[in-house]
Amino acid sequence: MSTTDHALAIEAAEAGAAVVRSQYGSSLTRFAKVGTDFATTADIEAEKAILDVLGAARPDDGLLGEESGRTGTGGNGRTWLVDPLCGTLNYSARTMLVSVNVALRTGTHLAVAASADPFSEEVFWTDGVASYVRRAGTDQRLVPSAESTLVDLNLDPPFPHRDAFLAARMLADDGFIAQFRPRVVSSTLAVAWVAAGRRAAYVTDGRDLRQSVHFAAGIALCEAAGCVVTGIDGRPLHAGGEGLVAAADEQTHAALLALIRRQRTERD
Repeated sequence: MSTTDHALAIEAAEAGAAVVRSQYGSSLTRFAKVGTDFATTADIEAEKAILDVLGAARPDDGLLGEESGRTGTGGNGRTWLVDPLCGTLNYSARTMLVSVNVALRTGTHLAVAASADPFSEEVFWTDGVASYVRRAGTDQRLVPSAESTLVDLNLDPPFPHRDAFLAARMLADDGFIAQFRPRVVSSTLAVAWVAAGRRAAYVTDGRDLRQSVHFAAGIALCEAAGCVVTGIDGRPLHAGGEGLVAAADEQTHAALLALIRRQRTERD
């Protein structure tokens, strides 16, 4: 029997997570990228492990890895998006807040995804219909909740819409302070946590994040779990919304959009 796409996503994410876990705390060679960004040997070897799993099972699919770029033909309209270690700076500083992300894009649709936490050994995954977390071989359906009031803000650049919105400005907004409690995980693991009810919301600037190897898996998880997911302008991501507001419910989403719009008004 052939492996289903969602099972393959889980297998690939687990393969990458095993590499990340095994190299934690070791002496890591750094490879400079753009600006102050860098990759490590763990990023590169985890990506190779993931791509080996995907390539063996789906040789006709396209592959897009953060470190190796685009490989495979992809002529069938299927492309796997791979972020082998989201939170490289955390990882290098021996901070266990990272994720290993794998998502399948069919055309413009995010079909399945998996986001693995190498240290809790949890895998958050979706078959495109619902979202689950797998612990010790047991799957539990994800249920979003805003009860914690915790909102994760991505404070890392780039900030393409900084004239209208800057996540850092939300931290000093009295309206935000009255309703929410900020957190900064600096890894897209926090996007999966919105789907899991561990965060009320996640907010970041950015462009076309549905096509991003960093964000595609988390977005797919949130959408399938029933979260409210749009760009920072309130438009659906598939309709051109940029940045990301992923919220557990309509009330939380509306409150965050109101805060973002107020920034834009105050800057005009």
